[in-house]
Amino acid sequence: MHLQTGYQIVDLGCGPGTDTIPLAEFIGTTGKVIGVDIDNQMIITANKNAKEAGVADRVIHKHYDAMSLPFDSDCFDACRTERLFQHVLNPEKVLTELVRITRPGGWIVAADTDHSTLSIDNSVIDIEWRLRRFRTDKFKGGYAGRQLYRLYKQQNISDIIVEIFPFFSTDYALTRYFTLLDEAEREAIVAGIITKEELQHWHTNLEKADEEGVFFSSFTMIMVAGRKNSLSPNTETQR
Repeated sequence: MHLQTGYQIVDLGCGPGTDTIPLAEFIGTTGKVIGVDIDNQMIITANKNAKEAGVADRVIHKHYDAMSLPFDSDCFDACRTERLFQHVLNPEKVLTELVRITRPGGWIVAADTDHSTLSIDNSVIDIEWRLRRFRTDKFKGGYAGRQLYRLYKQQNISDIIVEIFPFFSTDYALTRYFTLLDEAEREAIVAGIITKEELQHWHTNLEKADEEGVFFSSFTMIMVAGRKNSLSPNTETQR
């Protein structure tokens, strides 16, 4: 985000303030961080956390719709969003809003997961592929990570930087928890994606790997950053 003291910045999809509060250190006492989330309970929690952290004077959180932000165009020095696009049906509109509210030359950073990259070492590949596709399609934007570069190019964002963050786990129980496999498997049975017998075979295979200490899974998150071009769309639009 190339932050400096005094910057006014936005964190879209801020949740309970996990990142907005640490960002206060980068913009100093003269800057401002505005966290935005559509979940009002998250906003309440985030403001409470900011107050407890002693940064409520420069870190505030608002309950707004990401696709219709009540900010003037060109009014923020930098914007960020993390793991938001996977939850929206129209990421193009969300990015358009981020571009609109960022000043020309300001950095816009987005990070998201490509859920189709979830890979679990096993010997029943066909079952894994069906479950992975089903699980990915359950998200509104399960392929969001891989789409970021294209979305940035379509917005005429310049100086684009791409970074790939691979994650892996050798903990079977932890993998099931973080990937919501229990829920995905139950729904896959109901949807006819896999049979109960196939699910049992899948579980036996993974549990055996876990018992032998060879369980392995991985997935990929993608981060894209770029600067708003003075000729980017919406630079003349005021709200």
